[in-house]
Amino acid sequence: MTIAATEEQLARWEDAALAAACLAVGGHAVGGIRLKGRPGPVRDFWLEQCQALLPAETPWRKIPLHCSESRLLGGLDLAATLRKGSPVAGRGLLVESSGGIVLLAMAERAPTSVVAPLAALLDEPVLRLEREGIAAQHDCRLALIALDEGVDDEALSTALIERLALQIDLTPLPIGAIDDFRWSREDVVRAQEALVDVELGDEALQSICQATLALGIDSPRAAVLAAKTARVLSALADVPEVSEEQLEQVLRLVLLPLATRLPASDEEQIDQGPEDSEQTEESASDSPDAAQSESEAPQDDRPPDEDSPNEDQSNSGLDPLTEDRLLEAAQALLPPDLLAKLLSGAMGAKRNAASGKSGARQRAKMRGRPMGSLPGDPRSGARLDVMATLRTAAPWQRLRGPATGGARLRVQAEDFRIVRFRQRSQSVTVFVVDASGSSALYRLAEAKGAVELLLADCYVRRDEVALIAFRGDGAELLLPPTRSLVRAKRSLSALPGGGGTPLAAGIDATAELLEMLDRRGATPAYVMLTDGRGNVCRDGSTGREPALADALMAAQNLRVNSAAAGMVIDTSPRPHRSAAELAQNLGALYLPLPNADAQQLQSVVRQVVT
Repeated sequence: MTIAATEEQLARWEDAALAAACLAVGGHAVGGIRLKGRPGPVRDFWLEQCQALLPAETPWRKIPLHCSESRLLGGLDLAATLRKGSPVAGRGLLVESSGGIVLLAMAERAPTSVVAPLAALLDEPVLRLEREGIAAQHDCRLALIALDEGVDDEALSTALIERLALQIDLTPLPIGAIDDFRWSREDVVRAQEALVDVELGDEALQSICQATLALGIDSPRAAVLAAKTARVLSALADVPEVSEEQLEQVLRLVLLPLATRLPASDEEQIDQGPEDSEQTEESASDSPDAAQSESEAPQDDRPPDEDSPNEDQSNSGLDPLTEDRLLEAAQALLPPDLLAKLLSGAMGAKRNAASGKSGARQRAKMRGRPMGSLPGDPRSGARLDVMATLRTAAPWQRLRGPATGGARLRVQAEDFRIVRFRQRSQSVTVFVVDASGSSALYRLAEAKGAVELLLADCYVRRDEVALIAFRGDGAELLLPPTRSLVRAKRSLSALPGGGGTPLAAGIDATAELLEMLDRRGATPAYVMLTDGRGNVCRDGSTGREPALADALMAAQNLRVNSAAAGMVIDTSPRPHRSAAELAQNLGALYLPLPNADAQQLQSVVRQVVT
């Protein structure tokens, strides 16, 4: 049984079809499309329809995730070189795709060796090759469809995002929403012929630039690509000049997916507080330019009803496309979860880029994901890259003379290439729980519930977890790093509450554990649940002020000696300055949750430890 699609889903599919038509018409000029969505019938059908819009002879190639540099860019054709006895250049996948479309599979995980040449070709359609004794230059004009399958914190490279004009998301679309494109190959040919005569007026270009700034898009490429896309859309609509309809389509397809802030409304721009108004008046009256303008104002003998030439120009003709109308359209079309995404992005920028479910990338000799080769001695324990070694030796055969003993190739020590591997380190999430009397009185039950829910998330990601509790006169490692979910829950449920708050001891214990994990090669992150009101010093004495000083000193030492990502969750009934000051000295994210329950704690902490 097929579920009926909503109007919003049907409109989203129409935008996806329109984006495909824009790609077929604009090609390299619009860069390409960022296609978000998991593999499935919806995405496959869209790709089939998109390919059907192109001429039959148009190249349509797919770049696999682990495409080697020689296959991607070209280089020495080893088999032909051995047969001929001299270097023979081979064509790479990008050159073979010139004039067509390339699909980048799992684009969010693409390595730099693939992203960098693609970004360079989108800027300038010339592939310059100088490697393995080969020097060549090829015209390579192509467009890219980046298949973005990222989840959670996986994201497409910024270098590609800002070079792809069109952004569409097929994730929420059911099968019932899809249908054949209303565009045909004949429409694409007609639009390509009409594109030369399409004009982009000054008002339309100014509106695009103003909307780009209002949405907080920093890259100037966005405005350039939006202008090119507006002309393509006008050609598809068979109109000679960019109109308001095309600008609204540009907002949906190009600008809104890149927005980093909500556009300010007219009321927000006009409404100023008393202090701002007074400051503006003072600065205006104090400036020499203002004084000069005031002195020159009475000398202006123009009639009051006479308009300036600029005003005549702006009010002449049809109603111009102003910034206000575009901003109103942008506010109406912004996704409802934009603020949540912006919050998530801000939190993600504060944490260590190496933290989370993947762990940090480390080089290894024998295990992991291959990441190219480099000169080296295989006797050091590394793995010999046979093909790279042969490619290095092949161009030198004429100089080295004929091989002896029936060998076809002379290989010397400087030709040896070894494989570089990259592997992920183990991620460890350290939970530091304040089990003192004040926390037990306030939020210890909620803290236990949040940690228990997060333990299940860590188990799914195969992360290790550790548990430190501090109460009374010291801190204790209740659970060393482990993957055992049962053991972690048992240690958590047996955690009693009460006693003093040795905050400095808890931070010192956390620092020792993080240092041990760093030496082990793991990627740690910590979540500290406390009200920040320590009252037990490092030496066991009591006192609120000296205990706070010890805690802040311990926090600064942890920040200097460890690069682990962290979060401090204020579990007091109302946000308290002690916990905020502690988070600042730790260099950790501070989150006051006076009214949160365990589920809300889980959803927020996941953004730091995942």
